Amino acid sequence: MPVIDRAVTIRPGEEVDPLEVRTFLQENIEDCGGDIAITQFPSGYSNLTYLIEMGGRQMVLRRPPVGAKVKAGHDMEREYNVLKALYPVFPYCPKPLAFTSDPSIIGTPFFVMEKLSGIILRKDLPEDFSFSTEQAANLCRTLVDLQADIHAIDVKSAGLDFIGKPAGYVQRQVEGWSGRYRKAKTDDAPDCESLMAWLKEKMPADTDHPTIVHNDYKFDNVVLDPGKPEKIIGVLDWEMTTYGDPLMDLGNSLAYWVEENDPESMLMIRTMPTNMPGALTRQEILDHYEKRTGRSTRQFDFYYCFGLFRLAVIAQQIYYRYFHKITMNKRFAALIYAVIALEKTALKVIEASDL
Repeated sequence: MPVIDRAVTIRPGEEVDPLEVRTFLQENIEDCGGDIAITQFPSGYSNLTYLIEMGGRQMVLRRPPVGAKVKAGHDMEREYNVLKALYPVFPYCPKPLAFTSDPSIIGTPFFVMEKLSGIILRKDLPEDFSFSTEQAANLCRTLVDLQADIHAIDVKSAGLDFIGKPAGYVQRQVEGWSGRYRKAKTDDAPDCESLMAWLKEKMPADTDHPTIVHNDYKFDNVVLDPGKPEKIIGVLDWEMTTYGDPLMDLGNSLAYWVEENDPESMLMIRTMPTNMPGALTRQEILDHYEKRTGRSTRQFDFYYCFGLFRLAVIAQQIYYRYFHKITMNKRFAALIYAVIALEKTALKVIEASDL
């Protein structure tokens, strides 16, 4: 059987007080009692995620990373409220259980949600597990179909109006992420000025059909059924969810989609098995999404380049914390190479683009 995500010993400096957490859970979640054990899921670069085992029950605690300064990207109350509104209309997301803004418990706001148990694909498939080419293609199509389903949710009737304003969304994204990059740039990072100028020049008008934008939709944020791995049973990490152009969401997703024949610099930063035999190419994903939704992807060079740039900014913001010794997590040291590779890839797309 494939490996299911396992929690491990909590990293130094990221500990939480189990007794304080237990008291909070007993006071805020019905029928929650017993001894408590807390471990940490080791993957991911953003919000910290812990496994809580208490009285035979498994839950997940999410909190901001140590040293993070980007409040909007780590707003625990907002993410909790998104899940509360979304769960009744999209039960693929985890059920939210409790939230607190009280920093006296673990030093920061946090929330607790149900644990979705299943397979999460990381960089490579486990040695004892594989997809046939047909299964891989089916899984990719299912991934696209579910993203299309997210884009079909009625934001207003679900009570999700608070997640964002679609008017001016693309412009705010381009300007906002450009500002974040300039603020987080270190001496060893590319300046990205020509890339930012192109994005500003080529950004499209507002879409007339805004949707939920998950903003981090990818293989390692979906949970697969252990008994039928082609089936997706959950979608995780709604922390950056907003309301805007669905093609921005798709562009962000495909920025992670590294193919077998991509340049070596991109293959080296691949984080998911998007290059496995049978996996759809980026163009095949676009074709399937367009057929599924009826939306034109003619201007997709812009959306893909923005996705690459945004991913570079995220990597640079995390690297900035390591560069300035705000965090000592050695995993972050190599992120500068991802920033460089993503900028080079975006510039090549621009060079070949007819926009």
